[in-house]
Amino acid sequence: MGDDCCTWEGVACDNRTGHVVKLDLRNPHPVSYTSGLPYNKWSLGGELRPSLLDLKHLGYLDLSMNNFGGIRIPKFMGSFRRLKYLNLANAGLGGLIPHQLGNLSRLQYLDLFIDLEPTFIVSVPEFSIDNAIWISRLSSLRYLNMQNVIFRGGVHWLQALNMLPSIVEVRLSDCQINTIPLSLPRVNFTSLSVLDLSWNSINSTIPGWLFNISSLEYLDLSWNNFIWGIIPPAIKNLASLKFLDLSSNLFLEGNIPTALKDLCKLQYLGLSGINISKNLHEFDEVFAGCIKNSLETLDMSETQLSGSLPDWLGDFKILNDLDLSYNSISGPLPASIGRLSALEALSLSDNYMNGTIPKSLGRLVGLVILDLSSNFLEGVMSEEHFANLTNLGYLGLSENQLILNLGQDWIPPFQLWALHIRSCKLGPRFPAWLRTQENIGDLDMYGTGISDTVPDWFWRLFSQINYLDMSNNRITGSVPDLTDFINLLYFNLSSNYFEGPLPIFYSPNMKIVDLSNNSFSGVIHPSIGKSMPHSDYLSLSTNNLSGGIPLSLCQLGCMVLDLSKNLLSDELPNCWNHSSRITVMDFSSNSLFGSIPPSICSLPYLESLHLSNNNLSGELPLSMKGCRSLVTLDLGLNGLTGAIPTWIGESLLSLKILRLRSNRLVGNIPSNLSRLSALQFLDLADNNLSGTIPSSFGNFIAMKVVRKTHGTRLLKSPDYDENMQVIFKGLDIEYISILPLVILMDLSENNLSGMIPEELTDLLGLVSLNLSGNHLTGEIMKKIGALRWLESLDLSRNNLSGRIPSSIIALTFLGYLNLSYNNLSGRIPTGNQFQTFIDPSIYAGNLGLCGFPLTQKCKDDETNQGPNAVKGDEQNDNAMDEEGSEMKWFYMSMGPGFAVGFWVVFGPLLFSRKWREAYFRLMDQVYDTVYVAIAVMFTRFKEYNVVA
Repeated sequence: MGDDCCTWEGVACDNRTGHVVKLDLRNPHPVSYTSGLPYNKWSLGGELRPSLLDLKHLGYLDLSMNNFGGIRIPKFMGSFRRLKYLNLANAGLGGLIPHQLGNLSRLQYLDLFIDLEPTFIVSVPEFSIDNAIWISRLSSLRYLNMQNVIFRGGVHWLQALNMLPSIVEVRLSDCQINTIPLSLPRVNFTSLSVLDLSWNSINSTIPGWLFNISSLEYLDLSWNNFIWGIIPPAIKNLASLKFLDLSSNLFLEGNIPTALKDLCKLQYLGLSGINISKNLHEFDEVFAGCIKNSLETLDMSETQLSGSLPDWLGDFKILNDLDLSYNSISGPLPASIGRLSALEALSLSDNYMNGTIPKSLGRLVGLVILDLSSNFLEGVMSEEHFANLTNLGYLGLSENQLILNLGQDWIPPFQLWALHIRSCKLGPRFPAWLRTQENIGDLDMYGTGISDTVPDWFWRLFSQINYLDMSNNRITGSVPDLTDFINLLYFNLSSNYFEGPLPIFYSPNMKIVDLSNNSFSGVIHPSIGKSMPHSDYLSLSTNNLSGGIPLSLCQLGCMVLDLSKNLLSDELPNCWNHSSRITVMDFSSNSLFGSIPPSICSLPYLESLHLSNNNLSGELPLSMKGCRSLVTLDLGLNGLTGAIPTWIGESLLSLKILRLRSNRLVGNIPSNLSRLSALQFLDLADNNLSGTIPSSFGNFIAMKVVRKTHGTRLLKSPDYDENMQVIFKGLDIEYISILPLVILMDLSENNLSGMIPEELTDLLGLVSLNLSGNHLTGEIMKKIGALRWLESLDLSRNNLSGRIPSSIIALTFLGYLNLSYNNLSGRIPTGNQFQTFIDPSIYAGNLGLCGFPLTQKCKDDETNQGPNAVKGDEQNDNAMDEEGSEMKWFYMSMGPGFAVGFWVVFGPLLFSRKWREAYFRLMDQVYDTVYVAIAVMFTRFKEYNVVA
């Protein structure tokens, strides 16, 4: 490099004196966070030594984008008296920022930004500041960026900044600032143009001094907790404002003031996430002024806006970005939208808009992004709608009721990079016009009514695609090998009629593969586990696949592995290891045989194991004690033998679902199963179990709690809904989304004896209880009415005796009841839900029962004319006592029954905004329909009278 340092790269010297005045040692190569490596081989490191002070004339120092290993900024940095520019952003420095930096009185530019982009390999060092008073001594400072620097309590940041008359740009985003002074003795920000306080935790009202900074052009207060009633009228003082973002301040509410119309230079208005539940038409006066001639970006997403879009929206002549998504906007899309000649992005997704899409939309020649998804739009979209959209790149029409009437020979004027038309009517033929869209990276055609084969050109043309969803159609034919689809991340062809062998593909970044519910046949390719090493989800369920499970799946990195409902045979592979991330393993409903391999519980994250409906044999291996993360264990419908191990109640303490039904298990039920505090689903039916029902079963904690109606998940994985075959109300039903709400105990079809423990009535959350087909004796629990959420009760085919308890009529949710073939006697209770049980077979085989719905009447139902009619007999008295008890339970249950019925109907309307709005819209529609019908009938009646 030579001895003359002035010739070195990154070093600049004064031409006259030869002194070094500039050190630009910024890492010139981009940082890679996707690889988890925030620094690379070009990064400088080591320590910063005081010998740097020999450069006494240094005015510019840039050490950004390097890696100094988290060391602190040395205090001697404050001794560069001539320094005007200091950039230490992302330099791998950390710790407390030294106060000595306040000695740099000539400093104009200070950048201490630290990027906290998440990485799983390298931890980013933390910057913090304990007192900002030293900043006030930087009298020449014009630019300050301390984004992601932690401001500890009482740092006086605002007072320090207010003493810098030359400051132009301040960026303090995500600094954990939680307070902001509401007043200043005097505002000295005479030059401040940019102020960014976003992503903090500021919990206060908007301070009034902000509106005295007349030079402000850019103000970002988004993602805070500002509380106020309205935007203060003083905002009109910010006459130079071009960018305003108040988004995601969820406690912000009120109307937009008329003062905004005076902000003639405003170029951006962001109000997303603000709780402004006002009608859009109330903003007419706000936007009537000159703002509509200057506004460039309007973002009011997530603001709870209601009402319909006004016609004056088309007056924003230079508006290029309009985002009103995630609101409650209803009504049609106005034709005036076509006057927004400068519009480049239009997002109205996730609203309640209805009606047809105006053809004037096709005039927006500059439109690049069009997102109308998740509304109630309907009608036909023709080629005319798209005729002039030559710049369109993103088209989102998903989750509407639109019909795309586009000819097979149509040539679109645009080149899309993303097409989302989920649930729109597109078929039955495969759209030939897609052949012209060579740049598509995202394609979602879920449920579009296609009943055709996929043409060969599609697989050739779209080999560079990232996201492909053609599920829930009626597509036929085979799928070729996709080894060229190396960029594919999401691949979903489920619920179609594809046949032939599974496609072979290799995509190192593949995350999701779903080929379930088709007719694929043949064997699973032996190298499938190597073709998608970083996948998260693989489902080949419900096909006609045969052969064994490839050993390469043991090395698969995915979290969900579903091969259920196929024709797979052979033994389960015994090659699972600690390195796998498998969370859900579902091999149910195949023809697998042999024993459960011990290596399965080597999987450290396994939460759900489904091996049911196979031909597995042997005892439950002791190695399963290691499955300590298991939430669901489904081994039903196999040939497992031996006793239920006691270690289940000792080791598998996270279990919520235990299903061992239809095996060959013997012995007593371990009483320590009650230690499974999370267990809510216990199915041990159809085995050879003996002994008594443990009284400790009344201690299942999770069965004592009524399940929530929303927000409940069984597994930690957010992308997978647990499923289970459940015998419920006498039917075999597959439960998926509502499975977390099912609290069930099924011990039926065994050899259990003894009495039903009264402790079971403590399980207040039970939805289904089935003890049928055993040898149980004694009476039905007298407090059975305490199980008020019970929907299904089956005690049939036992040796139960005595009366049916009167408290049973308190089971107001009961929809299925079977007490047949026991030795029950006495009057059948009446009242509440029991009035609906009119099928006498419910009580068949109990010769001592009488009363409705049986034909056998009770003695006290007969009318006697003799002396006994006055005196009565003991049987009559007992019957009267029983009837009085029934009436007591009837009246006691009326209140809870009314309350439950009331909240079932009105609870969702009270707590769900979308349900409430949908309900009142329905009422409006019913009202309009009835009104129109009556008006027409009345008109016709008048016309008839006139003619007559």
